[in-house]
Amino acid sequence: MAVDVTELETLRDKLVMARARGVRKTELGDQSVEYRSDSEIAAAIADLDRRIAAAGSSRPGTISFSTSKGL
Repeated sequence: MAVDVTELETLRDKLVMARARGVRKTELGDQSVEYRSDSEIAAAIADLDRRIAAAGSSRPGTISFSTSKGL
């Protein structure tokens, strides 16, 4: 069962916000998850980052501009 990249990004953002607030128990979807330490939350965020990178984010890695004076 593959999880959509946007859902992975949403889960990661929720974990980052919970970590920033110092909350160890969080609701992710229909499940409640309680982490024992900050390092466990950091590991979960790193895992989500790896999954997002492996799925190939729809955002471009490089943006290049082509400009001219119009002549």
